[in-house]
Amino acid sequence: MRTGGCGRIAGVTLVDDLQWRGLIQDSTHLEELRQRLDGPGITFYVGFDPTAASLHVGHLMQVMTARRLQQGGHKPLLLVGGATGQIGDPRESSERSLNPPEVIAGWVARIREQLAPFVTYEGANGAELVNNLDWTGPTSVIEFLRDVGKHFPVNKMLARDVVRNRLETGISFTEFSYQLLQANDFYQLHVRHGCELQYGGSDQWGNITAGVDFVRRRGAGPVHAFTTPLVLKADGTKFGKSEGGAVWLDPAMTSPYAFYQFWINADDRDVNQYLRYFSFKTREELEELEKATADRPQARLAQRALAEEITTLVHGAEESAQAVTASQALFGRGSLDSLSAATLRSALGETGLLPVRGELPSVATLLKETGLVASANEARRTIAEGGAYLNNERITDGEAVPPASALLHGRFLVLRRGKKSFAGVEYSA
Repeated sequence: MRTGGCGRIAGVTLVDDLQWRGLIQDSTHLEELRQRLDGPGITFYVGFDPTAASLHVGHLMQVMTARRLQQGGHKPLLLVGGATGQIGDPRESSERSLNPPEVIAGWVARIREQLAPFVTYEGANGAELVNNLDWTGPTSVIEFLRDVGKHFPVNKMLARDVVRNRLETGISFTEFSYQLLQANDFYQLHVRHGCELQYGGSDQWGNITAGVDFVRRRGAGPVHAFTTPLVLKADGTKFGKSEGGAVWLDPAMTSPYAFYQFWINADDRDVNQYLRYFSFKTREELEELEKATADRPQARLAQRALAEEITTLVHGAEESAQAVTASQALFGRGSLDSLSAATLRSALGETGLLPVRGELPSVATLLKETGLVASANEARRTIAEGGAYLNNERITDGEAVPPASALLHGRFLVLRRGKKSFAGVEYSA
């Protein structure tokens, strides 16, 4: 991990770098925050509630920011909400479904593992993983109401936007009380670990400032806070979603190839800001990349740099290299033979794999059955025009049946129409 010393990354003060990247939206007191972050190392925390079996790319803003702060000399406390995950932060739409405690415990363990590649656990500012169930679980209801609830004016809690919006449709006391649990986390981490800073997404500003206020009311502090901005795509849709749903960090839920493709497909209007948010290249490197991308937009240099850097960080260099190779090979710019069976299957699975048992049909039939063409006539026409490929070799005879030797890893065929449309066949005897 590249470290620039206390409060500095690659010679630039940490707060200046965060601001240039657009990573600070709100803060309790920016100049005081600057003094603490640009000075000797402090302890900070960021929380992740286990609402699914994996984190997704929507969490990367917070994960990457933790990495930046640690590179600046500060100590991360990565909180996985074994307690708050059982309650659920209020959302705009409706009440959350409550998951069984044993399910949440399993998710906690998996999320803790997923956070490991982003920080280092070694050295004076080595990261620590903490679970708020450790202090919330043993607390009785009476203790919680006396020691925590007493410090929260209900009128201020009702003023929170998401609560006010839910009053008409209804909100349970369970979700209403979530703010108290999160505020108590900040106090507990301040007392137990000397934590001085909490940050999170902009939708958490009310919860975060409630924690700052609670620490003060308990006679502790001072403590600080900031939020990162909500990430939206240029078309107004939510960041972190693809056609198949959420883009997960767990490779069993989103393959490394699909993960790589999510970043490769970033809109030209978004990619430069994504680089500032998620890349660890310096300002000079990013500005040079932005200029090169503007000069040659068709090369998608920014998307490629972003996709390779983040895929390497999340899934490792070997999986990233396979994703790059697959991305090139499937579109005729590389060898399909170099792809592992797992990478090939996951890549072809993104477009839908046609299962074939027994005898293989003709390539013209396969073009139709995979959906690359609408009819047999269109298949013959595409082949005659030289626009159909099998394993990146141009098809000249539509009635020919692919030989067994054409099956990649003894199982797969890659069909392509033109330069951009491909589909897969998975064969079994």
